[in-house]
Amino acid sequence: MTQQKFTRKPSTNTTSQDTVAVQLLRKQRGDVPVTGWRVVAKRLGPIGIVCLGVILVVVLMAALAPVIAPYDPYEGSVTARHEAWSLAHLMGTDQSGRDILSRIIWGARTSLIGPLLVIVITAVLATVLALTAVWFGGRVDAFISRILDILFAFPNMLLAILAVAIFGPSLLTASIALAIGFTPYSARVIRSVALRERNLPYVSSAQLQGISGFIITARHILPNVRTQILTGMTINFGYAMIELAALSFLGLGVQPPTADWGLMVSNGQASLQQGYWEQSIFAGLAIVITVAAFGYVGEQLGGRRAAGRTR
Repeated sequence: MTQQKFTRKPSTNTTSQDTVAVQLLRKQRGDVPVTGWRVVAKRLGPIGIVCLGVILVVVLMAALAPVIAPYDPYEGSVTARHEAWSLAHLMGTDQSGRDILSRIIWGARTSLIGPLLVIVITAVLATVLALTAVWFGGRVDAFISRILDILFAFPNMLLAILAVAIFGPSLLTASIALAIGFTPYSARVIRSVALRERNLPYVSSAQLQGISGFIITARHILPNVRTQILTGMTINFGYAMIELAALSFLGLGVQPPTADWGLMVSNGQASLQQGYWEQSIFAGLAIVITVAAFGYVGEQLGGRRAAGRTR
């Protein structure tokens, strides 16, 4: 009787095997994407959950402003100037007799829309530049890196002031300028993570199967860097809110009579010297609390390096 030899056929599903191996390796080194409420809650902790609640309250306040605001934020009264706290005006009134609480509620809209524009534009630009540089490499990578190095030389506020000086003061102009200034920070981090993914075996396996570079980047590399993108957006939201509020304070962002927290701090400056502190203090507290909530959530989910901010 002759012994029959059995030979193991090589598996044709190398992509799935490589992907499983990569996922196991990623789990061992703790680089697991933040998904699922339990995972998020565990990372945030009690303070982080409170901060997440603050963010939710601010978002709902902005969305439901026409319903929950007790007064018209733009309607004032000469006889109601600088009224103190009361049941009629829980935060008092400003120098034009407008209800401060109503303006705080309506101001949440512009104070959230501006930073949202900044982080969305930043995420798109940074992701496209980083993934293009990683996939093509060589001269393309060097060219994109030089562009990012040039942008690093310009402070964000300087770019915004230059843009406002050229195109005029507006929320859109300031948001686009800040997004361009934020791009190199996010692109640097996304590029480093994407470069690590680019060199893993499953990418080479997919290339051998004839899958195009665009498909590999969109279906495999991009999902594996989404954690850095999302946490970077969360942290950058706080930076964007502070800098847009500063531009509005200087008169280069949101223009009066629009309700905006940064603009309210500026408008209440003169009244603050006369002893009427409500407008500036309440608007400033709204900015501080919201920025702190976004910053803490971002730090707990991904850390400051996810936004490229190490300073």
